Amino acid sequence: MSAVGQVNLTWDDLADIEYTEKYFIAYDSNFLYPEFSKKMASLAGKEVTLSGYFLDVSPDGKLLVLSKNPLASCFFCGKGGPETAVEIQFKNKPNFKTDDVVVITGTLKLNKDDIEHFNYILTDCSGMDMK
Repeated sequence: MSAVGQVNLTWDDLADIEYTEKYFIAYDSNFLYPEFSKKMASLAGKEVTLSGYFLDVSPDGKLLVLSKNPLASCFFCGKGGPETAVEIQFKNKPNFKTDDVVVITGTLKLNKDDIEHFNYILTDCSGMDMK
């Protein structure tokens, strides 16, 4: 735990997750359904910090992602599982550029059922560029 109270997460922490396939009627398709580790479940709703690559993956700038890997080798390109990307929702939109290495602090939300969003979400985020 850091001096200011938030928990410093690692990508290994996020990788401690199991998946099963689950059918979603609305999409007439199977999706990976997460079972979060006890550690991650205990952190839900708490302030956490995680470093990684900033990705702006939507044309309108509304879907921002913290990734374990840079864009060229990220989850969207088939280079990792869903646990290698975290949806980040900022209080105020940052001035980061894609592939900037950043440290993000936010409130951890664990998402099992809304397939429109990532399994891991950080809300009320603030961040710092590591340049």
